[in-house]
Amino acid sequence: MSELRTAVVTDTTEYLPAEMLRARSIHRVSLYVTLDGQTRKESEISDYASYYARLRASDTPAKTSAPSIGDFVAVYEPLLAAGMEVVSLHISSGISATCENAGRAKQQLIDEGRGGERIHVFDSRSTAGGLGMLCLVAADVAEAGGDAAVVVASLERARAELHLWFAVDTLDYLRIGGRIGAAQVWLGSALQIKPILTVAEQVFPIERVRTRRRAFERLVEYGRELKAGETGRWVVQHIQDPQAAEHLVERGREIFGTEPLFVSEIGPVIGTHAGPGLLGIGGHRDVGRGEL
Repeated sequence: MSELRTAVVTDTTEYLPAEMLRARSIHRVSLYVTLDGQTRKESEISDYASYYARLRASDTPAKTSAPSIGDFVAVYEPLLAAGMEVVSLHISSGISATCENAGRAKQQLIDEGRGGERIHVFDSRSTAGGLGMLCLVAADVAEAGGDAAVVVASLERARAELHLWFAVDTLDYLRIGGRIGAAQVWLGSALQIKPILTVAEQVFPIERVRTRRRAFERLVEYGRELKAGETGRWVVQHIQDPQAAEHLVERGREIFGTEPLFVSEIGPVIGTHAGPGLLGIGGHRDVGRGEL
């Protein structure tokens, strides 16, 4: 093991509960959202209901943007000055420039002789619940004494076992935001359907169902697939639908026999592209301590 302690840095699109971030000492860099001409850090927006009401009513499409190089440097500098290694894991590079800017910040700190070589940028190839689960893996391994190389190796194993599905009410938000990926094949035939999607570097279509109730039942069936694959860690996330999320958690408890790692609402950056009404479930196989 390296003598250096390992710090975990992520971005705001993991949507972990605030108390979990504090307990795990996970550091964050915020993405930005622009709505009605006003640009704000996502981390500064706590009233999600108000944001989504404005998003629905706005005549102008909202936009999102990655943290700047300076934003990353501001988070990295004190960690490096404290003698730590840094594992910085982020939203998929297929849908955001966040990883790219993290890498540029690393190179700037290397060029300036400020320890940037101790930063390890990890592309989660996911976001939201998938990124959140990976953050918890990284924090667990770091807390157990793993150096950055061990943390990254554990993340690679967990990412290979990670599965995430989410149902949305409409593809319109993904289309407007330009993040629709391969799901664009459904445009023009998407009336009266509820798309079920996943994130694997980009947004990919899984299936189409006719009703929200059927979409819910399909998410439950995906939960059963996770359990059959020996998945031990699972999560539920939603956008402006806590009742459906709680119902999905109840069904998940029946399937897994355990509590979810976390249940949370997805915030403005991902919500801008997915839209209100999203419901999702995901999980991954345990990365046991014996594998560290």
